[in-house]
Amino acid sequence: MSLHPVVAQVTERILQRSRQSRARYLAGIEAARLRAPARSRISCGNLAHAFAASGKDKPTLRALKRPNIGIVSAYNDMLSAHQPLEQFPGLIKLAARNKGCTAQFAGGVPAMCDGVTQGQPGMELSLFSRDVIAQATAIALSHDTFDAAVLLGVCDKIVPGLLIGALAFGHLPVIMIPAGPMTSGLPNAEKARIRKLHAEGKASREELLEAESSSYHGPGTCTFYGTANSNQMLMEVMGLHMPGAAFIHPNTPLRDALTLAAAERACDITASTEEYTPLALCVDEKTIVNAMVGLAATGGSTNHAIHLVAIARAAGIKIDWDDLEALSRATPLLARIYPNGQADVNHFHAAGGLSLVIRELLSAGLLHPDIRCVHGGSLADQARDPVLDGGKLVWRDPPLQSGDTDVVRGVAQPFDREGGLRLVHGNIGRAIAKVSAVAAEHRRISAPARVFDSQQALLDAFAADDLNGDFIAVIRGQGPRANGMPELHKLTPTLQVLQDRGQRVALLTDGRMSGASGTVLAAIHVVPEAADGGMIGLLRDGDRMVIDTSSGEMSVDLDTEALDAREADMLDLEASARGCGREWFAGMRAMVNDAEHGACTLFFDRDDDDD
Repeated sequence: MSLHPVVAQVTERILQRSRQSRARYLAGIEAARLRAPARSRISCGNLAHAFAASGKDKPTLRALKRPNIGIVSAYNDMLSAHQPLEQFPGLIKLAARNKGCTAQFAGGVPAMCDGVTQGQPGMELSLFSRDVIAQATAIALSHDTFDAAVLLGVCDKIVPGLLIGALAFGHLPVIMIPAGPMTSGLPNAEKARIRKLHAEGKASREELLEAESSSYHGPGTCTFYGTANSNQMLMEVMGLHMPGAAFIHPNTPLRDALTLAAAERACDITASTEEYTPLALCVDEKTIVNAMVGLAATGGSTNHAIHLVAIARAAGIKIDWDDLEALSRATPLLARIYPNGQADVNHFHAAGGLSLVIRELLSAGLLHPDIRCVHGGSLADQARDPVLDGGKLVWRDPPLQSGDTDVVRGVAQPFDREGGLRLVHGNIGRAIAKVSAVAAEHRRISAPARVFDSQQALLDAFAADDLNGDFIAVIRGQGPRANGMPELHKLTPTLQVLQDRGQRVALLTDGRMSGASGTVLAAIHVVPEAADGGMIGLLRDGDRMVIDTSSGEMSVDLDTEALDAREADMLDLEASARGCGREWFAGMRAMVNDAEHGACTLFFDRDDDDD
């Protein structure tokens, strides 16, 4: 199958746009490759420190003849998704020894949970935690005594942060190792029903807690299709997992076998081998295009409209929301996973899952088949399912047909002829909207604005029965420079209640919505943000606005002269300046770039955008 023309066009313009920055990145990686491995050239004192506590691995490390694998992990035992990672370093070290190699725990990275911090002050640290994780990954690998690395992480900011940090060491082979989803709990439809009842005051806190506890009930990733599970999809279509590793349950023989296989593979692809597979050559322009296509095809998290930009930039590649929009328009929607449907990721995986989706997208020419995958095969090999056959890990071809066409389909009969994300723009700026969970009749709205400076202010208005008629809720002052760009997922049940009552409502904000954005139209990540002089800061109650995801319009019915005559209201940012550790992030708020450039604090070559 020849490459789809839109995929080819977008790839070519990314190649041209990134020509100089990618060349600079690869030149730096080549210089690092020529210096590696460091163990052979550092001083004896340095080397002695590096293996002083290595026990039975010390002779192998001292001999300097076999690869040494660095382990970077996001383990902690309060996050269900990362708790299973506790046992992984032992497995990885065992696998390395069986190959005659060594593995060392290089360092840990923080892993915070958006599910815990939703609507709380800690949420204002969430996005910036990605950059902290990238820095922590760089620190872990900075000892420069590793021939490859394995990165253990699953959730929202953790996987992008690990990958961004590792790309600074792109001369090393890197394999991502996930922990897998928890088993299915309370059905998503029932959980959503209880949440809406609680928002209306018709369900008690005890009833809500029981529902939430029955949904999030054990080790593993939350089973809805939010940012965490979108991360795992991305690692598959980018070829950075062992094939089919994304959605295998933790604490199972198959999960352990995949972890062992990843460690063994890391030993086989170092610079001393004929299969040398550096991360810098795995993450290229084609890989990033595949990631955007996978995101669109599965109705994935809006957070990746930010994270993918930052990941790409860390590899010297420049993408923007026009690229994401063009690919989404050309990509059919192949999955219905909550909140885009009622199934969870376990149902999706059982019905054919990512192996079926990858195969279907390849058959339509929508994915680059020739990316460099860590397992040594092509992307077609990534579309195979891992199984244990007599205790041995093997891979088999995916099913020819979907096991449940309410959950996953082929390209011949998609759920929608276009993907799940849209770019909307106009005199307010530019924003991202997720439409895969929004009914067709709700994808356009023309209504007056109701302007709020926080999500709590909107919730207070709802409690006071002051949200009547049709309106577009404008929540401003929520961008990265203002308060770290928190998710506003706490609004979801309330807005859904209003929509269920027959009101036409939507959200417009310079903040983020959850990766599990729901059935209410939301134009989010607005750039420029209010704190950066954006037009969103000039909007007033009653302004007539339009959000139309079909035409791509996002505008207010005011001419430029009328908008220019307005003065922006002063944003009260003091409340976000201190408390819960936010005081230590003032520098990041001051230096961060905008959402379309990745909302990142790590890139100082901003003149590079003019290449």
